[in-house]
Amino acid sequence: MSLLDKVPGDLKLYIGGLPLEEKLFEGYKHMVVEVDDVEDENLLEHFPAATKFIEDGLASGGAVLVHCAMGKSRSATCVIAYLMQKHHISPSEALEQIRQSRPLCEPNEGFMKQLELYREMQTPENVEDTPTYQRWVYQREVEMSRACGQAPEAEKIRFEDEHVAAKDEGGFDMRCRKCRRTLATSQFLIPHQAQRGPADSCTHYFLDPLSWMRPELEKGEVEGRLECPNAKCKANVGKYAWQGMRCSCGEWIVPAISLSKGRIDEAKKKAVDPSAMGIRMPATANPRGPGQNNL
Repeated sequence: MSLLDKVPGDLKLYIGGLPLEEKLFEGYKHMVVEVDDVEDENLLEHFPAATKFIEDGLASGGAVLVHCAMGKSRSATCVIAYLMQKHHISPSEALEQIRQSRPLCEPNEGFMKQLELYREMQTPENVEDTPTYQRWVYQREVEMSRACGQAPEAEKIRFEDEHVAAKDEGGFDMRCRKCRRTLATSQFLIPHQAQRGPADSCTHYFLDPLSWMRPELEKGEVEGRLECPNAKCKANVGKYAWQGMRCSCGEWIVPAISLSKGRIDEAKKKAVDPSAMGIRMPATANPRGPGQNNL
């Protein structure tokens, strides 16, 4: 195994395994990304800075060496991210390319999933502002809390309707059967695969957290019940369990935030102001024009 290998192609781009000793890099421009080679490490947040560093180095006419301890996982992941951005290729295609000269390259499973997410985002210059990244970070927080047997911290719960613009066409509304209050729209449903029987045998709608659930979900309880937000109704419409819940179809949903189909009516979705339903809109998607604030 050589210390470093040139990535196939016309670029002066190298990948290798070197110890992090300052004396080895005296006289060279050097960037350090402090991450461990473990599956739950967040390397995704560093992709834009790493790819820019590589691009700037190559654009100046120089050569760039991307290295970690073994030149196998972390360095390979950063090179793959760069190749994806430059050539618009998939993670597997980029990995195959660098393996032509360095066969031992093998990003850990967590890093490969992050590369797939980076591709889904279309390799943006700023990943942290994308809804996809924010949702991924939220899911990581939920998983960490779940591993500790706790609910996620209140300020870290992502209420999806505050980040995603409501769709005016298609789908259906889910209304409280008792008072007819609209509680959710089908765009916030979390699909799952029925493990037994037809899909319509499921007795729950599983949803992303929505803003009307805030008072209950921010209590810090691991599980509980959801009441209709209509102050004159307060009917029990569902339940939640951060540790997960098994649907009647047999599928395990984590986290589980559900409305009971027996307490909900479906109605064909009409184009209405989402704020009338208690569903919030992101500031960039205000349908009421400038100068008018969202609820």
